[in-house]
Amino acid sequence: MSYRPKNSQSTRRLGQGGGQGSSQGGGYGGGRSFGGSAGRGASSNSFNHGRSRQKSGNKRGAYIHPSKFINKAVAVEETVYEATHTFKDFKFTDRLQRNIDFKGYEIPSAIQDQSIPITLQGHDLIGLANTGTGKTAAFLLPIIERLAKEPILRSAVVIAPTRELAQQIEEQFREFSYDMRLFSTLLVGGSNIDQQIRRLRRGPHIIIGTPGRMMDLMKRGELDLGNVKVLVLDEADRMLDMGFVNDIQTIVNKTPTDRQTLFFSATITPSIEKLAQSFLRDPKTVSVRTSDTSQSVDQDIVHATSKDHKLEVLANLLSQEGFDKVLLFGETKFGVQRLADHLDKTGFPAVAIHGNKSQSQRQRALKDFATNKVSIMVATDVAARGLDIPNVSHVINFDQPATYEDYVHRIGRTGRGGASGKALTFVDHR
Repeated sequence: MSYRPKNSQSTRRLGQGGGQGSSQGGGYGGGRSFGGSAGRGASSNSFNHGRSRQKSGNKRGAYIHPSKFINKAVAVEETVYEATHTFKDFKFTDRLQRNIDFKGYEIPSAIQDQSIPITLQGHDLIGLANTGTGKTAAFLLPIIERLAKEPILRSAVVIAPTRELAQQIEEQFREFSYDMRLFSTLLVGGSNIDQQIRRLRRGPHIIIGTPGRMMDLMKRGELDLGNVKVLVLDEADRMLDMGFVNDIQTIVNKTPTDRQTLFFSATITPSIEKLAQSFLRDPKTVSVRTSDTSQSVDQDIVHATSKDHKLEVLANLLSQEGFDKVLLFGETKFGVQRLADHLDKTGFPAVAIHGNKSQSQRQRALKDFATNKVSIMVATDVAARGLDIPNVSHVINFDQPATYEDYVHRIGRTGRGGASGKALTFVDHR
């Protein structure tokens, strides 16, 4: 069943209630446009540039049939993982254990329980785990333990696909290493490179960064990886999807061959396996991947007959009950910003995240969304990759993704940890 527009007398602010949920033959849609009429607010060219090459509305990639966007969630009975350790069993340094206790961690997650002993023993590791399963702590805790005993400068490097994920990793490093005199440097685009160079020259113990900025600093002669003892590649599958394979190869080749390498990915494809085998030595594999997230998300399509009508339907959706934390995906940086601005001006507080934002702007937008200061975040695919945002109630594809793989990645932002999730995708209906 697809969601078709219906008449509505008013458009309310998000969180103030709204129309009823869908029923057989009815459903989401309708309402007045943002600003009261189709003519007010943004023009029809504000959010979509150029005619769609595909009837489905997908402008860039291969045609995806609308039926692929419809799926009734399958009820999956959650199997509670029985950990074989507590965090105290790992016998971390006293100061590190106190920091773990302070965060309230007692029982490790599956990836932590199975991978930490392997990593502490010095083995290379392939960790297969979904986002949001605690894998950041799974590699940071052994690294901090090693640094506490042997604080060699620049001896640990973590490579992540996006600035936001790198930022989240560094924040966790600071929390876990509190009062241990261990220092980190964040190397990401969108931030002042001169400041990053100054921090590098001070001699951090761990470097956390994205491939592009790390390559830039290597070319400038500022990033020397000759002391690296532990190398982590996080979200390796996303880095490959984003075209970083050559940069990663170059960076890894600048590290000592006797390093310990920890390789984390949500999927294992032939290209991922080939990459892993080229970097790792006799690795141990831990797989705690759960079922395909898309199967646990209610998915449906939303019909729109024109660009203005698309905005009207979106307004009605956001006015309905249950749309508590909405992640909206757009195709372009320009379109995402315009849509977020338009929503914000017309009574739907929203933030945007895309490649043209500075690092501080992106961090502020993420914080506002994560802390529920705003209930809507509009994002491009690249900007949202690698983020772990809890409690997203709905993912709405305002613009369709380029590939079905991107679609699955988008909707995986909702329905996590056994919670129910919903995903809606706009399609042309003319």
